[in-house]
Amino acid sequence: MSTEITITRPDDWHLHLRDRAMLKAVLPETTRHFARAIVMPNLVPPVVTKADAEAYQARILAALPDGASFEPLMTLYLTEDTDPADVAAAHACGLVKAVKLYPAGATTNSHSGVRDFDKVRPVLEKMAEIGMPLCLHGEVTDPAVDIFDREAVFIDRVLDPVRRATPGLRVVMEHITTANGVDYVKAHDKDLGATITTHHLVINRNHILVGGIKPHYYCLPVAKREEHRLALRAAATSGDARFFLGTDSAPHTDELKEHACGCAGCFTATNTMAILAQVFEQEDALAHLEAFTSHNGPDFYRLPRNSTTLTLRKSDKAVDYPKKILSGEGPVTVFDPGFPLFWQAI
Repeated sequence: MSTEITITRPDDWHLHLRDRAMLKAVLPETTRHFARAIVMPNLVPPVVTKADAEAYQARILAALPDGASFEPLMTLYLTEDTDPADVAAAHACGLVKAVKLYPAGATTNSHSGVRDFDKVRPVLEKMAEIGMPLCLHGEVTDPAVDIFDREAVFIDRVLDPVRRATPGLRVVMEHITTANGVDYVKAHDKDLGATITTHHLVINRNHILVGGIKPHYYCLPVAKREEHRLALRAAATSGDARFFLGTDSAPHTDELKEHACGCAGCFTATNTMAILAQVFEQEDALAHLEAFTSHNGPDFYRLPRNSTTLTLRKSDKAVDYPKKILSGEGPVTVFDPGFPLFWQAI
């Protein structure tokens, strides 16, 4: 088994950087290993217009660590009032790479999201026309639907009808968590891709609930049964070009995570590459790590692959990673995979 591998420098196709003090604290954890990232727009207030994206991009670039080489790939938050012309202008100038659709109330800061999908049809039609990807948080918010079923129901009720009604719309199913999601992607070989997070390759719902509630494993979409985790691992490690890394790394302070109504999100930016190397090694699939982290994403987004590289080395002894990242808002706990890590970037 290889003890050192060099891959094309990876990208993160789903990342939360937040803003202000939190942005400054967590940005170095991504720029250390990743060349680019699709940056989520669910700030308060959200990044809705081209002007919003320009301002947020400037704040990210101003917060970069000295010497860091990193490109934030901006997105717009889709609302029922989004202007198709503004979306097209933001895409045409190269600033914005995708539009993010949050069903209203589905996750953190999603209250401004979409309730009536007919109202966003003009935006989706314009995006199909110009080849601009739509990133979906794929869960229904119907209170009658069990939280563990919301992704599967979204595929049937929302995603498939939207794609059928908008031919040519390029869609990224973000952070899929079910075998249903894997199967849907595999059934379509055109205009559809999916991101898979680091943590959903590692945890199932037992990790959150058995032996006491583990707030730092709570995320949305919530982790599902073991059979779904195994389906995700098989998809991620297969080399299939339709699946690529989107960490959904989402920093919250410990105070907000360990709260009576704790926030959803796992912060994985610090040790994602070490965890992935170990997961792919466990699956005897290290040869496919580069495709998942570095090739499939830019190919789907029609961007060039990175020209630089990242080398990962396996140690005989477990490698220590920070347990917490300190921010001006409070400490942020780094995701613990629950097993020792032997890989590190060098």
